[in-house]
Amino acid sequence: MRVKQFDWKGARATVNAARSWSFQAWPDVDIKEISDTLARTPDRDAALLELTARFDAADPPLRDLRVGKEDQAKALSGIDSSLRRSLEVAAENIRLVSEAQLTREATIVGLPQGQKVSIREVPLGSAGVYAPGGRAAYPSSVLMCVIPAQVAGVERIALATPPGPDGNVNPSVLAAARLCGVDEIYAMGGAQAILALAYGTQTIRNVDAVAGPGNAWVREAKARVASIVAIDSLAGPSELMVVVDRGSNLKWAALDLCAQAEHGDETPLVAVSTDEEILQELADETTRAAASRSGVSDAYLALVLVPDLEAAADLANAYAPEHLELLIEDPAAIVGRIRTAGCVLVGNLSATAFGDYVAGSNHVLPTSGTGRFSGPLGPDVFRRKIATVEITAEAAAKLAPHVDRIARAEGFPVHGESAMIRTENS
Repeated sequence: MRVKQFDWKGARATVNAARSWSFQAWPDVDIKEISDTLARTPDRDAALLELTARFDAADPPLRDLRVGKEDQAKALSGIDSSLRRSLEVAAENIRLVSEAQLTREATIVGLPQGQKVSIREVPLGSAGVYAPGGRAAYPSSVLMCVIPAQVAGVERIALATPPGPDGNVNPSVLAAARLCGVDEIYAMGGAQAILALAYGTQTIRNVDAVAGPGNAWVREAKARVASIVAIDSLAGPSELMVVVDRGSNLKWAALDLCAQAEHGDETPLVAVSTDEEILQELADETTRAAASRSGVSDAYLALVLVPDLEAAADLANAYAPEHLELLIEDPAAIVGRIRTAGCVLVGNLSATAFGDYVAGSNHVLPTSGTGRFSGPLGPDVFRRKIATVEITAEAAAKLAPHVDRIARAEGFPVHGESAMIRTENS
């Protein structure tokens, strides 16, 4: 564990310093070759199979992109029964939290001129979900993305996930998909999977939205297709900021930091306290924990000393961490001040791992400061608003002259005519 301490110098200065230390910037990624390969060939399926063989499954080459229903059923029946029960608990909680987020339709009546305006939400017709592979398999990401789409009312959900070196999709990922009732599954990963979902191939019908975490290639591909499909976010490396004091269990906090570092040494880790001695104790505890756990020893940990808890809240709002743990004696004192974190975990018992898996909140969260304008993945990503306007004769008579004047001022006189003609028989 690599540790460096920063003193409070104002929120923005400290944010920049901490990020420059603990956050290795995402590399510039050029997916032009992959995009061109898929665009220039009429046989996109063949191109996808070639790209999948090159980047994901080495041997034997896949013959079919779509995963058969028999393999899906076998995966669910074959996983450990206790794992299946855990996935079921997570799915139930994610569904309950997702259902609570649905908004009611709004109809505005009684407008002064007599018209009626309704704003209602409708589900998108289809969604593509990406569950990453590589470092690990992510059945939890299947649940986190599929269930909000189902709650939103999406009828067709297609799952893309990379095959392993043997050409097979991880059984736990297939089991999670089967548990959710998703049977349209494609063994493909990376940028090519996102592009295929967005543009379609001979085998794959294109979708209306793409959601799910991924690496720099996935992020770049989502940015490329954002003009033709909805996307959830352009998430970067996973992040954790912890705020600690004398009431914190530092052993637990250290494990939380090490757990987050399992995502890779590009994961930003930040510890904040008003007490320099506490920060050093936490750094020592984290270094010891990391030394005995593979995969976390090279992580960067930024220690930030702040003058008071209000300053800690200001720093958190400026940093906008993906996960923010308030492991302090009185978290209620500042939790209401937090405005930008993707997920706030309150109290010593509230480890980020609970939110990542089974609490019911979503682990697809804004990173890299994007919590300033975005939030957790939810049903809203898979729904859109549609307006309905009903003009009565009374409303037409009162509104048409206003339409006519504004339209003519903008140089569109026929707009005005189309409104005024409605008043001729009034």
